[in-house]
Amino acid sequence: MKNLILTISILGLSLTNISAQDIHQNEVPSVILNNFQKSFPKAADIDWEIKGNLYEVEFETGLLGDDHKVLYSRDGKLVRHEEEISKSNLPKSVVTSINKSFSGYRIDDVKKITEGRKVIYNVELKNRSQEWKVVFDAQGRILQKRED
Repeated sequence: MKNLILTISILGLSLTNISAQDIHQNEVPSVILNNFQKSFPKAADIDWEIKGNLYEVEFETGLLGDDHKVLYSRDGKLVRHEEEISKSNLPKSVVTSINKSFSGYRIDDVKKITEGRKVIYNVELKNRSQEWKVVFDAQGRILQKRED
């Protein structure tokens, strides 16, 4: 059931990409802009889009330019936050699951995705001959995996 909900969420967000429209920051409602600036005061390289009924902002933070993507509802509530993190910031439960289920694979690309109180980790795993994209919950359970 969780996989179905996750798949539907991902599909729904990907379908909104079809109707995405770039906008200038001065076109973003002030309630959204204020919440964004309060939550991410050090954001740089900021790009805004409207996707359906949501406002999406992509930006970077930190010395290494960690990528972020945040979706806001029209009333200024943060709906989803996707951020690039280092593999050292993965929860031990996720690392344990990777070591058990993907022995011999290296962790290549990690994203932490937060929707409300739910946190998932999207991890790219590679070895010499295969590449997997795997979604884990915070407890290290595999929610979805696909060969890339």
